[in-house]
Amino acid sequence: MRVRVATTALGITAALLALSACSTDTNGDQRPSAARAGKPSDRAQETAVLSSAALESRLLDPSDLGRGYLPKPERPAQHDDVTVLGCAALSELGGDAVTGGTLAFPREAKADFTYGGSSSEISEELYSDSAKKLSDGIARVFDAMTGCPTYQVVSGGTPVDVASQKLTVPNAGGDQQWSQLLTFTAAGRSSVVKQTAIRDGNLLVIVSGSPALVDRHLDKALAKATETS
Repeated sequence: MRVRVATTALGITAALLALSACSTDTNGDQRPSAARAGKPSDRAQETAVLSSAALESRLLDPSDLGRGYLPKPERPAQHDDVTVLGCAALSELGGDAVTGGTLAFPREAKADFTYGGSSSEISEELYSDSAKKLSDGIARVFDAMTGCPTYQVVSGGTPVDVASQKLTVPNAGGDQQWSQLLTFTAAGRSSVVKQTAIRDGNLLVIVSGSPALVDRHLDKALAKATETS
């Protein structure tokens, strides 16, 4: 049985829930993270910060993605205790970084999709803030997650082994890029999630999900998010 995994930006709640569910069923599925790191450009600092409503209009929708993509129903909030073992840097970030949800930026928008009725999923998140806040915030989380090649997360009593790998973002636009590949393993089942973030001025675009879908739609997401009317 294939494990269904969908992640929020830099979060692994859905992966933990999916792997936990599979475990229950069994009882009855390169570039450094701060690529082009450096001080945000003057151009980026002067870019207007967008409202959440403006960000919402720049998200990909099913017509942008093509046939076979459907909006994913919102998952009910979960409040399981989460513990990180073997990665002190990630533990120090606190529960929000580990368990998902949006990043700590006040202006944000998010969309989740499934593909072809299968286990393949993709999500997009957009944030807007000062270039420095976006750069510092995303770099801190990516560096923590990719700084530990392997660690374990225990959510609701279910242990999940996580392996992380930094990736390059070839031919990507924007001012800074980060990318990683995460492999989640529980009860002998594994699933792989790719997460790529691109900062362009005062916009942060994060695309997560099945690696093939992330690669297919990343450029489209960045183009729509940064287009000017």
